[in-house]
Parts: sequence; C-alpha cells; structure tokens
Amino acid sequence: MIRRLVLWLDDRLGAASFARKALRKAFPDHWAFMLGEVALYCYIVLVLTGVFLTFFFTPSGQDVVYTGPYAPLRGARMSAAYASMLVLSFEVRAGLVMRQIHHWAANVFVAAIAAHAMRIFFTGAFRRPREINWIIGTCLLLLAMAAGFTGYSLPDDLLSGTGIRIAYSVLLSVPVIGTWAAYLFFGGEFPGPGTIQRFLSLHIMILQALIVGALSLHLIIVWHQKHTQFRAPGRTEDTVTGSPLFPNYTLKSIGLMFAVFAVLAFLGGMVQINPIWLYGPYDPTTVSAPAQPDWYVGWLEGLLRLFPNWQINLWVVQIPEPFFPGVLIPALLFLIYALWPFIEQAATGDRSVHHFLDRARDAPARSGFGVAGVAFMALLTLAGSNDILAHVFGVPVEWITEILRGAVIVVPVVFGWATYALCRELKKQQEEPKPLWHALRRGATGGYAEDERR
Repeated sequence: MIRRLVLWLDDRLGAASFARKALRKAFPDHWAFMLGEVALYCYIVLVLTGVFLTFFFTPSGQDVVYTGPYAPLRGARMSAAYASMLVLSFEVRAGLVMRQIHHWAANVFVAAIAAHAMRIFFTGAFRRPREINWIIGTCLLLLAMAAGFTGYSLPDDLLSGTGIRIAYSVLLSVPVIGTWAAYLFFGGEFPGPGTIQRFLSLHIMILQALIVGALSLHLIIVWHQKHTQFRAPGRTEDTVTGSPLFPNYTLKSIGLMFAVFAVLAFLGGMVQINPIWLYGPYDPTTVSAPAQPDWYVGWLEGLLRLFPNWQINLWVVQIPEPFFPGVLIPALLFLIYALWPFIEQAATGDRSVHHFLDRARDAPARSGFGVAGVAFMALLTLAGSNDILAHVFGVPVEWITEILRGAVIVVPVVFGWATYALCRELKKQQEEPKPLWHALRRGATGGYAEDERR
C-alpha cells in the first residue's frame, strides 16, 4: 500500500528525481559549518518551550495582589504578568525548568548566530555570489536580538522593567519621530497598561514571522548556491566536496540536534538564570543594583554608560544624549557590518566569484578589522558592567568609566594592527604542504566524500 501511494504521488508530482538528487547532495564535513545548525536547533527549542509558556502567561499590566506560595512576595501588589510568571515558576509542573530552558536557548541562539557570522567573516564566505545571504544573516542577528529583548521584558520584574525604561528613553530621543514611535511600541507613556500586550505581539507573532521568513530564505539560498569549502588537493571551484545528505550528513545532524537539546535541558535544569522572584515586581522609583541585561545587549548598555553627556540643539529640534549611543552609533555599526562585502569589493577591486574559503592569514586586512571589531564589542560589553568592576576592584565607578573610554579607542587599534602584522608574517612564511600531508588530508574523509557540480 505504501509503495502504491509513493508511486501515485510520484506519477503526479514527479518527486522521485528531485528526491534522488537531494538525498545525494553534498554537505560540508568541517565542524565550523555546524554552528549555523546549532542556531537552528536552538530556535526549535525556543519555539517548543515558548508555546508551553504562552499557555500560562497573562499579558496584562493590571494591578493584582499576589497570594501564591512564595512567602517573601505574598501580599505584594504587582502586575498580572509578573504574578503569572511566579505561578509558572512555583506552581506549574515543569514550569520553572521550561522557563529556564527557554531563556538559555535564547542566549545560545544569539551566540550561535554570532559565532556563525564570525566564521563567515574571517573565512570570506560572504564574497560574491553570497552577498545577499550575508545581508539576510545580518537581519537574522538583529531579529534574534530583538526577539530576545522583547521576551526578556515580558515578566515585568524589576530588572526587565528597568531595561524597558532605558529602551523607552532611547526611543523617545529620536528626533521628530521619537514620540510617535514610543507610542506605537509602548502604547503611550511607560509604564502603561498596554506595553506588555504589545511586547507579546512583537515577540510571538511579528518577530517570529520575520525570523521564520528570513531563516527560510537563508536556507533556500544556501541550498541553491551550495556551500563553500576550504582548499584541499583535488578540489576545484566547480565542484562541491562533502558527505551526502542521506544517510551520512542526516545522521550527523540528528546527533547534533539531540546534543543541543541535551545541553539546553541540562542548563535549564541545573543552572539558574533570571530568578525573577529575587528582583521583585517592577517599580518605577526603584532600580536594582547591579542591573545587567542579557549578554547580547550588554554592548548597548556599555555604549550608553560610556558616551559623554552631549546634547545638541538644532533650531527647534533637540537631539538628546541617548540618541547617539542608543540609536546612531549602533545603526552605523550594523550598516558597516551589513555592507562589508561591498566595502571589501570596493577596497580590493575583487569582484570574482569565490567558492573557496580563506584562512585568516590569507586576508590580513580583513582579519585585522575583524579582530578590532570583536575587541571593540567586548570592551563595550565590559563597560555595561562598570559598576560591578568598580565594586570588585574597590575603585570609584568614574575611574572605570574613564579607563574604558580610552580603552575602546586604543585597544581595538592595537589588537587590529597586531593581527594584521601577524597574518602578514604567517602568509609570508607559509610553505607548501608536503605530499604526505596531502595524502593524509585527502584520505581524512574516509571514503564518504562526494563531489557535486555547482
């Protein structure tokens, strides 16, 4: 019966030839290519746990009195959203572990996208004909950060409420349209009764639809263009070498999927994250210290803390201080990042089609810029914890701020130049691999590699 059904479908859809070709499609063997899959499997966990959480979350800012089992907050006034998160954490079976798995998956999801992007950048995988996918990947990174921030803000605890207050102030600082944008996203002055509902709509509908659309388009383009590969004996620009999709690559990918699920489940069950009951409900008159956001927006926090108190008045338009570190500089950084393939093309004059990947030493200037950018973002993230650093080292927070203001300018330049010089020297001194090494490299695939025409 199954055979007749398959034949019936093939007679009408002609799917057999496509399936035969697809199952023999070559996929890369190198471990670095699995970073994107880690992000994909984290997203699957986010969707599954997110559906569970929506069954118990109350997206309302209505004032209620908590009467649940958590004694320190019993009798306290709070929003219905925060109260529902306490119920989820303490009264719903597996509620807390689902919350924590969801939160850990969000952090790992953004981290995997960032690591995947760095692999693409340092190996030059963004070059022609893959510029469009680089831009789509940049959009995915932004969407992942936005989804993480809106989800992190839904519990309406003191820590997330402080982050929303900062985001509201930054949005208000945008000249001319800031007030209208703040009304659109927050439903009026913050804190307001409609903020949580709007953040929930953004988090589970608008942003998820955009992520699924961008991710689908990203994978379709990868399937069509086929993957890049490192140089090796016997490989050419016209062929793709790797494991066939089935069974080799499929089994390896399924193993990775279960490994990602297991790690996230372990983290959710054994490592505490975002204990909202310790922060308490949001109170506009109170800010917890030290208050730290999730790591992927820590660099934005650092920008706000380091930037000087500059305010510009242009005729009737006032540009408040938060606009520069909160809107202008991040927009410029992401614009440069998204347009990097075209910037490199203009700088080098290289507009050729590339299917082979570079090593870091093969492009010293690119590697230097990349390391400088990573150092810059790392220092900004560190600056988001300047109060903690001041407490740990026992010095005034103003000292830490001034030191980091100088460091974000000097350190990236030093690291970038050192990387550039090192890559140039390695490139100059590199020798041709010996024939024995050629044979070992060629035999490392164990007979499972397949060549496919591009």
